[in-house]
Amino acid sequence: MSIQGKHIIVTGGGSGVGAKTAKALAKQGAKVTIMGRKETPLQEQCLPYQICDVTNEKNVEAAFDVVRSEYGPIWGVIANAGAAKSLPFKKVDQAHLQSMLAVNLIGVSNSFRAGLPDMLDANDGRMIAIASTAGLKGYAYASAYAAAKHGVVGLVRSLAIEIASKGITVNAICPGYIETPLLDSAIADIIKKSSMSRIEVEKSLIKGNPQDRFIQADEVAEAVLWLCSNGARSVNGHAMALSGGEI
Repeated sequence: MSIQGKHIIVTGGGSGVGAKTAKALAKQGAKVTIMGRKETPLQEQCLPYQICDVTNEKNVEAAFDVVRSEYGPIWGVIANAGAAKSLPFKKVDQAHLQSMLAVNLIGVSNSFRAGLPDMLDANDGRMIAIASTAGLKGYAYASAYAAAKHGVVGLVRSLAIEIASKGITVNAICPGYIETPLLDSAIADIIKKSSMSRIEVEKSLIKGNPQDRFIQADEVAEAVLWLCSNGARSVNGHAMALSGGEI
């Protein structure tokens, strides 16, 4: 099975992993629509796009309806939109927890549900959530983020079983720290709150990876391509760790 001509939506497609993944899919012939909250980064990718806030259920439904009418039935959803912020647990109030759940978990659910009808009609499709190793283990100062990503893994495993007979696979990719603008922002935040230099912060983050390096965005994109391939048609409900052996 080829993804040639398949309509695939990538959320959070304006930069980092989302942009890299969208371009990799398009290079293989897929009809790719990227989504995000800010128009300028989306425009810069030179791909069809739709402004969309994945935390808003009605906004997601409307955005999917627009791109469905323009580019055809949706065959795949890559739920990549996410956000991360580190806080000690004593400072994790309800607002912070809700903000992490909204984009990292509810956003995935909204995106998957909006794309599901076309896949059910076709008895074919792919749903892939870009989660994190934080969905497979705990990290200090990231309890809210880890809770959300654990939720994503649970959602993927449950939905995979529910629709397994419909020709649709549902999987999660769980990378370690990825060298993206999001990581740059996290590093800057740690520097601001500590006396560490950038080199010291990077070393502290890399040390968990036995390969002693950050994951690259193209590695995530390649994993997405594989999960969309015919060779992965039996891979369902899986949380794939991209972590150099960390987990």
